[in-house]
Amino acid sequence: MISGSPSLFTWSLSEPRPVGLTSFLRQRADALWFYGSSKAALRDVLPALAAPGETILVPSYLPDAVVEPVEELGLETRYYAIEPDLSPDLADLERRLDDRTAAVVSVNYFGFPQPGLEATLDLAEEYDCYHVDDNAHGALSVDDGTLLGTRGHVGVASLWKLLPIPNGAVLYVSDEAVRRRFTPSPLATPRAGFDTEDYRFVMKSLAVDVLSTHTAVKQSIGALVSRRGGGVADPRTRYEASKEPLSKLSERILEDADPAVIRSARRENYRAWRRALRDRSDVDLLFPDLADGICPQVCPVRATRPARFRRELERCDVGGVHTWPRLAPAVLTDSTYETARTLSESVLTLPVHQHIDAAQIDAVGRCLR
Repeated sequence: MISGSPSLFTWSLSEPRPVGLTSFLRQRADALWFYGSSKAALRDVLPALAAPGETILVPSYLPDAVVEPVEELGLETRYYAIEPDLSPDLADLERRLDDRTAAVVSVNYFGFPQPGLEATLDLAEEYDCYHVDDNAHGALSVDDGTLLGTRGHVGVASLWKLLPIPNGAVLYVSDEAVRRRFTPSPLATPRAGFDTEDYRFVMKSLAVDVLSTHTAVKQSIGALVSRRGGGVADPRTRYEASKEPLSKLSERILEDADPAVIRSARRENYRAWRRALRDRSDVDLLFPDLADGICPQVCPVRATRPARFRRELERCDVGGVHTWPRLAPAVLTDSTYETARTLSESVLTLPVHQHIDAAQIDAVGRCLR
């Protein structure tokens, strides 16, 4: 079965690693700090950019919990519309800029550079705003020699979306004046030793690996959990849970993980999905081209009938596929953001992580045909 995320046990701590991921990032960024989550990192750095009452502009196509640090600090969140290709609706963006706007956030969706970034930066400069480079999806992506996440005054990248680790994110502060005002909290210091959460993560990872080799057992467990109810916690609860430092287990894996191997595998798997879906008239890749240096988080596709296509993938033994993202209520109830709503209902994320063999995806392509 193709799982939705990489395995802690397929990846071995004992294998020799020529270049660690931590070193890879430090070589490409002026100043960085490690956190448990990108939201915790934003909570730390936003006071260096804005004062209470000022506005942060964010794209409407964004998970609901991302703006929780903004709200907690007494800042105003203002969403701007996007185009179908994920670039900003520049006319709508400019309408929302004013003398209270402290920063504009751009997003490198799914590990690819933000379309229309130059025009966004021109507007931010015209209105004397900071630029936040949200690179949650593409920690290893390099565009034209520049690490994504480092193109703004500040930037963030999620590491747990790339590796089998309990948590992990990195904060970049590229602007010297912002660095002088920035005061890292204790959350910017990794844990000194392994703790209960690390051990719990190891046990959970082991259980998931065992279940994934027994599809019938996995489906039975899934059905039991579904009958018991539950669901995803509200945005504030998820945000509060993310306020933690980088775990010791995460730190160890980051030091030993090989960026070149990870990026190569993800790119190969992305190309395999492109082959597998080339004859589908009802499924389109959001990013048909894979430029040099890009490390995709997933293979995002837009499906005419997403629920039906997801069932097809499940029949072909592909797990972890879902629509993205869970939008904020302010976006869901405003017709201005129709494009974001449409995308959130039709975009599916296909796994490309480094523990998938491209031959498995080729087999899925044959199954789908």
